Amino acid sequence: MKNFKQLAKNVIEIEQQAIAELIEFVDDNFELACQLMFHCTGRVIVIGMGKSGHIGGKIAATLASTGTPSFFVHPGEASHGDLGMVTSNDVVLTISNSGETSEVLAIIPVIKRIGAKLISMTGNTESTLAKLADTHICIKVSAEACPLGLAPTSSTTATLVMGDALAVALLNARDFTAEDFALSHPGGSLGKRLLLRLNDIMHQGDRVPIISESALIKDALVEMSLKGLGMTAIVNEQQHLVGLFTDGDLRRVLDNRIDIHSECINTVMTHNPSVAQSDMLAAQALKIMEDKKINGLIIIDSNNKPVGAMNMHDFLSSGVL
Repeated sequence: MKNFKQLAKNVIEIEQQAIAELIEFVDDNFELACQLMFHCTGRVIVIGMGKSGHIGGKIAATLASTGTPSFFVHPGEASHGDLGMVTSNDVVLTISNSGETSEVLAIIPVIKRIGAKLISMTGNTESTLAKLADTHICIKVSAEACPLGLAPTSSTTATLVMGDALAVALLNARDFTAEDFALSHPGGSLGKRLLLRLNDIMHQGDRVPIISESALIKDALVEMSLKGLGMTAIVNEQQHLVGLFTDGDLRRVLDNRIDIHSECINTVMTHNPSVAQSDMLAAQALKIMEDKKINGLIIIDSNNKPVGAMNMHDFLSSGVL
C-alpha cells in the first residue's frame, strides 16, 4: 500500500525547492520586464498554451486586479483573429516552459510587426522564444514533482509565483491601495468591506426607531417592536441623541422588576451610546460594534441627530460581515 501522505510531502518539498530557486532569476531582466509593463500605455496581454495557458490566465487576472490592465489570449485563437486585440501600445507576456511551443512561436512575427513589446517567460534561456523577446524571465526548475518528469508541476508552480512577483512589484510601484483593489472587486465580500458606507445600507427615515426622552419604557417597547432592530434611539426636544435603549437594557429592567408602564425611559436608557457617521465605511462601523460588543448602532449627523440605524443582521445581509 502506498504511503499517500509521504508522497504528498515529497511533492510539496520539491515544489518548495523550485520556488526557492526562483530568487536567482529576479535579475535585471525581471527589472526590465517590470519597467516595460509599468510604462505600458496599452494592456499587458498574456499568451500561453496548455498548462502554461491556464497559469497565464491566472497571471492576467492578478495583474488586472492589482492595477495593471491585462487579459489572456489563447495562442490558437490569436492565429485566427484574436491578434487583432494586440496594438503597438501593448506589452505581450508569452509563457512556455520549453520556449519552443509552436503555437506561441507562430504568432511572434506578427507581434513584432505590430510593434508591441515582448516579454518571454520560459525555463530555457537559450530557447527560441527567449531569444526573440525584448526581455526574458527564467522560470527554470531543477525537477518536476511528477516522478515521471512529464506532468507540469513544479514548473507551473514556479511560473505562477513569478507571475505573482511581477504583479505585486507593479502594485507597489503604482502605490495601489486597498480601495483601488476594491474598485475592481465590487461584487466580492472584500469589495463590500472596503467600499460600502453606512449611508448605502443603513435604515433611514421612518425606519429609524426614535422616541422622546420623556416617553415611558412601554413606549420604547412599542417602537422597538415596530422597527424590529432590537433598540431605539432616545432624543431630547431638539431631536438630539441623548441615549439608547436595547434588548439588553430591557432584560435588566425586567430583572429589577421596574414598572414599564410608569417608569420614564430616561432613567433606564444607556447614556452616551456608541454612534457612527453616515459616511463611515461599513467595515469601520462593524469594528466599533465588535470592539464594544454591541449589536446595534445609531448613525447621527453633524448636529447629533439620528439619521440611521444598523444592527448585526444588516451587516450580515449586506455581505460586510
